[in-house]
Amino acid sequence: MPRSDLRSLFRSNQQNLTAEDVFADRMDEWGAVARSLVAHVAAIREPGFSVEDFESPRRNVLVFYGVGGIGKSTFSRRLEEHLSADRPSTAQWSPVPEGLGGLLPVRIDLSRQAGLGFEDVVLALRLTVGRLGLAMPAFDLALSRYWALNHPGEPLEAYLRRNGYLRRFATALSLPEQVQSVLGDIAQAVALPGTIGALVGQTLRSVIGSLREHRQGVRALAGCTRLADLLEADADMEALAYYTHLLAWDLAQLPADQSGIPVVLLDTFEDVGDRTHRDLERLIQRMAWLMPNVLFVVTGRNRLQWDDERLDGQLDWTGPHTWPQLTPGAIAEPRQHRVGYLSAQDCEHYLCARLTRDGQPLMTPDTRHQIVRRSHGLPLYLDLSVMRYLDLYQRTGHQPAAGEFHYDFPALVARTFRDLSAAERHVLRTVSLFDSFSIDLATAASGSSQDAATLQLVERPFIDTDPAAPWPYHLHDLIREAIRDADETAEDRWSPADWHRAAQRAFDALGAELPPVGEGRRRLLACLTQGLRLSQDYELELGWLVDAAFRYVADFIWEPVELPPGPSGSPAAALATTLGAVARRQRVHRQETVDQLTAVLAEGLLPPSAQDLARYYLAECQRDLGRAEESAAGMRQVAAGAGPLAADAARGLIHLARRLGDFPAVQAATAQLGGGSRYHRTLGDLWWTQGSIALACSAYDDACREAVAESNPGEAALSRACLAFAAAFQDRARADQQIQLAEHLLQSANIRWARVQTRIAGLLRDAGADPTVPARAADIEADAEASGLTSSVAYARLAVCFHHAVLADQPALETARARLRTCVNGAEFAYLLEISHLLDGSEPPSDLPRATWIDGFPATAARWSAIAADRRAAVTSH
Repeated sequence: MPRSDLRSLFRSNQQNLTAEDVFADRMDEWGAVARSLVAHVAAIREPGFSVEDFESPRRNVLVFYGVGGIGKSTFSRRLEEHLSADRPSTAQWSPVPEGLGGLLPVRIDLSRQAGLGFEDVVLALRLTVGRLGLAMPAFDLALSRYWALNHPGEPLEAYLRRNGYLRRFATALSLPEQVQSVLGDIAQAVALPGTIGALVGQTLRSVIGSLREHRQGVRALAGCTRLADLLEADADMEALAYYTHLLAWDLAQLPADQSGIPVVLLDTFEDVGDRTHRDLERLIQRMAWLMPNVLFVVTGRNRLQWDDERLDGQLDWTGPHTWPQLTPGAIAEPRQHRVGYLSAQDCEHYLCARLTRDGQPLMTPDTRHQIVRRSHGLPLYLDLSVMRYLDLYQRTGHQPAAGEFHYDFPALVARTFRDLSAAERHVLRTVSLFDSFSIDLATAASGSSQDAATLQLVERPFIDTDPAAPWPYHLHDLIREAIRDADETAEDRWSPADWHRAAQRAFDALGAELPPVGEGRRRLLACLTQGLRLSQDYELELGWLVDAAFRYVADFIWEPVELPPGPSGSPAAALATTLGAVARRQRVHRQETVDQLTAVLAEGLLPPSAQDLARYYLAECQRDLGRAEESAAGMRQVAAGAGPLAADAARGLIHLARRLGDFPAVQAATAQLGGGSRYHRTLGDLWWTQGSIALACSAYDDACREAVAESNPGEAALSRACLAFAAAFQDRARADQQIQLAEHLLQSANIRWARVQTRIAGLLRDAGADPTVPARAADIEADAEASGLTSSVAYARLAVCFHHAVLADQPALETARARLRTCVNGAEFAYLLEISHLLDGSEPPSDLPRATWIDGFPATAARWSAIAADRRAAVTSH
């Protein structure tokens, strides 16, 4: 329960001033869990408790929240272990309270990296309940209907076996058998022959009728009053959330000696309840509301806001009357607990609650905002600020101004330095140069030959740990910022030259941490961003940063690379601007990127070894904008060198030649490229233009395999999008499969052109069969034009021509050709317009520059005509 802050309490004579201590340690957190379990079990054992009571408030959610990297996930994992009877307990915690019955803990990581959806959450809960070895008939009946409709042709057991998270459950193999057992029992009860394959049509109506009529064979299930309604509802994700009520009902029907108490540990909740997009949070909240006999333990960065009525509409149940124990000031468990450092929002709440007079915050809003901004969420800073506030308030008799808190509290760093040895202070100053660090990195950067001082330092409370980060340790931001200023008065202070030498050592140590090519993407990005900042702040030569920059662009992932404000006009700033422009081109119009890269090259700050980076991507964007001559000039300059992008520039020149329709020259140049994924993709680009779709698909498939072997997910996604595009001309089923694979890969590779190409593949797949193809193409064109992707506009218009050629709709085809003609710029893209005539055997315009086909015009024309005819026959037969 909330405790008074004794330091604040004894600084004032005013009895109407309340000072509350809101922090707790891990022992207190376990105590909160234990008390919550006892209260929860007692509540569900009350005679009047019912899982079908949807009007009573809910008291089944326990929350621990605080800023990242303070051990919430570790606490969640330890808690699961401690609650599991078959695992050793955490030694420092007291045993699980007796008399609770069997606990069924399950920890679910909701982080985006884990990739779990709501469907996985529900299945994980069902698999956990499966430890009881009993079927859950109401839920399993609804689950079977949902699964059959949403996963046609995919057995539940196959999904569980394939899902890396769910297959770890010991009950993954028995769940499908339990579901089938329920279906068999229902089939027998309603006199259906054999077993039920899926609850659809007459079978569904028979089951629902039996439930509503309370027939003898289903009388037990008919006691679940909402089962029939749920079976009648659309079996979508919304309904799946409501199905969790059925699981709660099934559990409530079990005898006490056969039942258990599920405890669901929802970790990394900030990736669900991000206070902007609440779709998944709404489903999870619905599950928590509909399962009052389940205890949910939420860990995340932010306080759960379900008690805020203003969220009504975004969430199903909101307000203090529905979640009374989630409100600020709640005493009874389960409730919300702050852990460690605080987010800005929670710092504000803390200061409002820490000092109050007659129930109102004592501090003014301006003062609170100043303290929050400077605290970086450090609890000690907030504590010191409260003490300073009370001292000033008592001395002056009026509210202190916000300006009186533009203060770093020398006590923070003095307290930090006070207990450190000289060697530890040396390492501490060194690691203040890093965003994060490891033992090896800190030792190397400090110039020491031993790890002892670093090992001692990382045990200090101001060093935070994040095992998932590229390097696990980081210095708290407030301490990090204050060290330089505080160091000026220290006895063993560093001179500016000392800091410069330390920065060079740190820079060199980062360079030694570069991961092997194609591996450790997060480590690469961390080296790059920290190295750029050190180079900029201390005027260091770029050195290994140039190599890291070329590695960064090689994977096509395009995470943002930004430098904090600092000295401009440096090589580091120029390189950062280049990488930022290259990454942002996936989200902005290509002209914006052209302007930025042109300006960088004009400055002349990049060393010769890095100039190709800006020059190549400038040429690439010029090509996308339809400026073939400027693009070719840049590509030739890069290709003539021996830099890392020379081969890419050579392929860029081939790409430009293909746009002009000189296909024999393209074929000859491609043969000179050698192997690798991009060679195969270039070959695929050539073959589809000839109507040789099988050859194109084979080449693209080789490119996909090579990209995977090269550990290049961006190239794999790009090649997969191209494969989907080519396959869509002839093999609709394969195209559909490849589109799904491309979309999956593009979730982690932000390649704008590939995303648009995948959507165009969808147009080609549906050509002749979907009347909305022209309208969909118009949307795609608009998106492509907004990004400056001229080739995508042309391909989308070719897809519309293909659609009308399949339908043999000559007037519409002529209109579509007229739109495609606007994409033709001299010989550029003229071959696409020529292909539109090959589709229906019409004569291309006499003024149209004609392509040079690899095996001649007649053979190429015959292939394209056959492609249109085959699609027409397939569409007609259906």
